[in-house]
Amino acid sequence: MTSGGPEAGAASNGEIQAVSRTAQILTLFGPETPEITVAEAAERLGLNRTTLHRYFASLEGAGLLERTERGSVFAPGRILLQLGAFAIGRRKVIQLATPHMRALTRATGLTVVLSLWGPSGPVVSHVEDDESHGTIVTVRVGVQLPLTAAQALVFLAFLPDQLTADRLLGTLPADQRMHVREQIAAIRERGLGGPVLNARGISVIAAPVFDKSSICATLAFVGTAHLLPVDASAREMAMLGEAAARVTAEMGGETTHFATEGHHG
Repeated sequence: MTSGGPEAGAASNGEIQAVSRTAQILTLFGPETPEITVAEAAERLGLNRTTLHRYFASLEGAGLLERTERGSVFAPGRILLQLGAFAIGRRKVIQLATPHMRALTRATGLTVVLSLWGPSGPVVSHVEDDESHGTIVTVRVGVQLPLTAAQALVFLAFLPDQLTADRLLGTLPADQRMHVREQIAAIRERGLGGPVLNARGISVIAAPVFDKSSICATLAFVGTAHLLPVDASAREMAMLGEAAARVTAEMGGETTHFATEGHHG
């Protein structure tokens, strides 16, 4: 392996310094400082105003900062607001859902999975397993699920931006896309997804969790076809739907998405 020379080291240090400077600038914002000018930032950080102006311009171009009506005053940009809302919501829904997930696992012996919507599909964010069983069917946290997975279908059924849903569905083969659309329509009627038996013989039931604005997560039972039979899972479907409705209520969402006889949202 050939190591880089002094120039490579300088570039590396420069990149790290750029990240550090960016972090310093962003941490200036808070409840008492919702907006700031380049001059104020330079004074607080003890840095050259010209250098900071270049940073502010780059951060503005990247969407991390934006100018207010006063031109020279900057505020957190749309990307920071989006990430902040996502991080707060994610932490809250996982915190609220965890005790309900553990109760479901204890009552059924099944694995319970919570997923959040990622850039192009649901991402497994929390898992509760029943370790008392010799065999555990589990899902690794951080895995992005395919669009044909039960939890993905539930998200696609209730995403507020159906243009995004349509765009994602457009990546599927035509015959598969038609089947997925039929599944999504059924989910909107029932309020739940599944039970679905995948190619590995794993059965999945999924339910949506809503916050004040839209779907924010999905809960799912995951188990073998023996533990979670596709043709005899009414009890598990009811339990999962009730748990999802409770988490929805705690998130400030509307429980009218759930119904015992069917979904008519």
